[in-house]
Amino acid sequence: MKKQVNKILFISAALVVSLAGCQNSTKVVSTQNSGLTKDTSKFLSQPLVTDIYTADPSAHVFNGKIYIYPSHDIDAGIPENDNGDHFDMRDYHIFSMDSIKGKVTDHGVALSVKDIPWAGRQLWAPDAAFKNGTYYLYFPVKDKKDVFRMGVALSKSPSGPFKAEAKPIEGSFSIDPAVFTDDDGVSYMYFGGIWGGQLQRWKDGQYDANGSKTDSQKEDEPALSAKVAKMSADMLGFDGAVKDVQIVTKEGKLLLTKDHDRRFFEGSWMHKYKGQYYFTYSTGDTHYLASAIGHSPMGPFVYQGTFMNPVQGWTSHHSILEVNKKWYIFYHDTQISNKTHLRNIKVTELVHNDDGTIKLIEPIK
Repeated sequence: MKKQVNKILFISAALVVSLAGCQNSTKVVSTQNSGLTKDTSKFLSQPLVTDIYTADPSAHVFNGKIYIYPSHDIDAGIPENDNGDHFDMRDYHIFSMDSIKGKVTDHGVALSVKDIPWAGRQLWAPDAAFKNGTYYLYFPVKDKKDVFRMGVALSKSPSGPFKAEAKPIEGSFSIDPAVFTDDDGVSYMYFGGIWGGQLQRWKDGQYDANGSKTDSQKEDEPALSAKVAKMSADMLGFDGAVKDVQIVTKEGKLLLTKDHDRRFFEGSWMHKYKGQYYFTYSTGDTHYLASAIGHSPMGPFVYQGTFMNPVQGWTSHHSILEVNKKWYIFYHDTQISNKTHLRNIKVTELVHNDDGTIKLIEPIK
């Protein structure tokens, strides 16, 4: 497995912002360049939030408004390593926008790790869903044995605050939940992440604490896959077994472990366009966002290609959303801080090509 390195050259000087601590009340935060004192012309788009660090944005339209559910990066003083211990997030802020170019409102802390009964540490990338008159916030966090599990918290408001269930979702593991609700009202959760996300330590539903820290698969074998599970009607658990998300070539062959430019690593997302199911994901150690198309939310999905080249920073984690008949991608980079674990969320337009693929996005000019 390749060493965890950033393949994009960092800008020569850090961009400066005033970083505040956690807020407990709603406030409007600038969507312009306030706080950015250096040339910003190299970046395709500018940070949506500049007063705290944010990453892994999951965006949804609820009640005619855009809501963003990101990670909240902090500088915990932990040295960087392949396990991702330096990503030591401790709460979630929820943001909203009336329009893509509108101002961003910070609704304050929606959920803290201290308020999750079974949690130990590291609140990583979340997602949200709405059903049955309730909003559901899905999150990965390490339990008290340092194993990532998936939790769910409930609220009557899309901005929270959210109250966590007393136990993790039964049968859940690893990181990066993405919940997709199909036209028939059935919901599915996609999840998984290699290395620090611990996906490589799971086999046949069992966790091996002494398993590989990177990828236990052999290079010429099919790559570890993301996971998918149908959600129960109450949205609090899985309805049936967790299954592999199969990504195949146009010839129907599974992608191999050594195929780092195309294989799944982390950051699943699902959206539906013209009746097709688009499974999109990060290749992780090569930093591309890739797409694969299927005829069912359970797959298999045929690999289509890269649709976003690497951002500045180690991770690429995104969501895709339709707003007023246009499509957008929410993503992050490290424009503000120049530090791997201190990121900022962004948005730019996404275009579906006539052949079904997605037009390539260059996040750095």
